[in-house]
Amino acid sequence: MLEKGNSCVGLNEPRLVARKFLARPQHEGVGAVVRRSIGRFELRYFDPFLVLDEFSVTAPAGFPDHPHRGFETVTYMLQGAVTHEDFEGHKGTIGTGDIQWMTAGRGIVHSEMPAAQGTQKGLQLWINLSSKNKMIEPRYQEISSKDIAEATRDGIKVRVIAGEALGTKSPIYTRTPTMYLDFTLDPGAHLQQPIPDSWNAFVYVLEGEGIFGRSKSSPVNAHHLLLLGSGDGLEAWNKSSKSLRFILVGGEPLCEPLVQFGPFVMNTQEEIDQTIDDFENYTNGFEKARHWRSESGLSLDF
Repeated sequence: MLEKGNSCVGLNEPRLVARKFLARPQHEGVGAVVRRSIGRFELRYFDPFLVLDEFSVTAPAGFPDHPHRGFETVTYMLQGAVTHEDFEGHKGTIGTGDIQWMTAGRGIVHSEMPAAQGTQKGLQLWINLSSKNKMIEPRYQEISSKDIAEATRDGIKVRVIAGEALGTKSPIYTRTPTMYLDFTLDPGAHLQQPIPDSWNAFVYVLEGEGIFGRSKSSPVNAHHLLLLGSGDGLEAWNKSSKSLRFILVGGEPLCEPLVQFGPFVMNTQEEIDQTIDDFENYTNGFEKARHWRSESGLSLDF
């Protein structure tokens, strides 16, 4: 007889929590507040993940015109809406539950600004690209909330943003092999979710209180990042009286040199120097930045 919510997978070596961080609020962009858990001084990089921000922004604050090169940004809206514009002429608004998977590649300049009244909240994850993919052309994958794959079983609900869970697969293509799963566990539910052995993986708690790794571990509540150790999957329990919501993210490490300068992420200092030169001189992927400004009419200096 399976206990409630057991996903029937059967893990040989469940991953334990190796490190835990509380993501504290800090200011970012222009007037925005983020809780940064990856990309801060205690955890600069968790290969292949560069940054994880839980953001909160209310107009007129936001993330005005700024560049990227060498990685991908994944924006997942939890509340409200954000409008994205870029120098390629792409413009769109993502609302609650929507996802935008942006491959900056060789270069993009864009803005991300509130599109609704009140406070807009979401997650933004930066995923590094391998050296062979850093200079590819920019592209987008945008999926509305209604089109995100979902599955429900025995007190567990999952939104499959990337990868696979409970027999359901996401249509998102990930250049750096990645899983991104949004789980909600009812009280009493128990999850067993496989993760490829060689991948790095983490949990970020959004709501409620959960137990991860060992059934007798101390409960962990919202805004905590849990880095998972080695093993073939995650075990999680909701032993509280309220719903537990968290994301589980995993990715295949690139195991390549990393040099980062703000929004530019390359493999060598020489490539960073070239990127700065390209951006300042509007060349090699940044040509359209010379005359483009978003409708917000603002810019950031780097």
